[in-house]
Amino acid sequence: MTDQDRPVHIIGAGPAGLATAAALQRRGVRVLVLDRGESVGGSWRGQYDRLRLDTPRRGSALPGLAIPRSAGRWVARADMVRYLERYAEEHDLEIAAGVEVNSIERAPDEGWVLHANGGRQLPAPAVVVATGLCGVPRVPDWPGRDGYTGELLHSAHYRSPRPYEGKDVLVVGAGASGAETAVDLHRGGAARVRLAVRTPPHILRRSTLGWSAQRTGALVGRLPARLGDGLSAGMARVTVPDLSGRGLRRPEAGLVTRARQGSQPIRDSGLVRAIRRGEVEPVAALESLDGDRVRLADGAELTPDAVIAATGYTHGLAELLGDHEALDADGGPAVGGGTLRAARSVTSAKLPGLYFAGYRHPVSGALREIGRDADRIARALSR
Repeated sequence: MTDQDRPVHIIGAGPAGLATAAALQRRGVRVLVLDRGESVGGSWRGQYDRLRLDTPRRGSALPGLAIPRSAGRWVARADMVRYLERYAEEHDLEIAAGVEVNSIERAPDEGWVLHANGGRQLPAPAVVVATGLCGVPRVPDWPGRDGYTGELLHSAHYRSPRPYEGKDVLVVGAGASGAETAVDLHRGGAARVRLAVRTPPHILRRSTLGWSAQRTGALVGRLPARLGDGLSAGMARVTVPDLSGRGLRRPEAGLVTRARQGSQPIRDSGLVRAIRRGEVEPVAALESLDGDRVRLADGAELTPDAVIAATGYTHGLAELLGDHEALDADGGPAVGGGTLRAARSVTSAKLPGLYFAGYRHPVSGALREIGRDADRIARALSR
């Protein structure tokens, strides 16, 4: 694994890829990081303008380099991009930009071969896949979607509220991106903002008397689901007002249970206040589209100027790997004999030498877990 002519290849120059590369280099393993973008942190560069981390600066840094205090407690998108650039420079990482890996297959002898754009074939003794949770934007195939005459876009393509000033906008999906988009639209001058909710989310105050939701998540996330659910529910009743009268009831399933199923809580940065003031209106889930109309699950019909689908992503790993034995039922990595969410392993159970970094999303936040994944991979490969 320390063969200098055949470096370990990491696919993705985001936080997970950079942290893993730095961890491997510290153990004497040569690494080459490949990214289809022109520079590191491509996924962060493409986020909407006002994005800020919902985990505090100290709990969001990658191993080996602190985020500067000048970035503040809640780091803005532009500051995060600068931090990732500096991280790559400080650790002197070898990065090949503009290289898009289309598929990975086993080498005839041992190791792997990566097939990339331009007809390149790149041999590697081991491969770390770090393309991230936000791989391919997913828009549900709602009845009537193809004939919808209004504006419909995925939240991945939302950049600024400026085009929606004075307009009626429906945001579909009450996850973190949906909540952030809805609040950003209101603050940016949208005339009316509604949030279509299918499953009520868990909401955590981002910080209470200086104590961050990330710390709470780190504590309850280690507990048995039943105990963690009970503790988090009690805390929510004390710190988050009941919004049932405004159309957003409290969730039925517990926070830890939902998180282990892949559904993350919202770390509130303004949604609760906006709902209480009537600035963001929760409505029923979107059921179908018809011409310029939107039909909701409760039978209501709307004619918004735009529909923004904050409906999540698919990993996009099936096209990359071509071996579905390496994936779980949700299309995510299958490691250690089970799904990544439930395992401490980072190695494919079916394909030894294939590693995954950055695909966990615990209650304590993905950035915190990235450092742990990087260390696990570095220890496994250096052995």
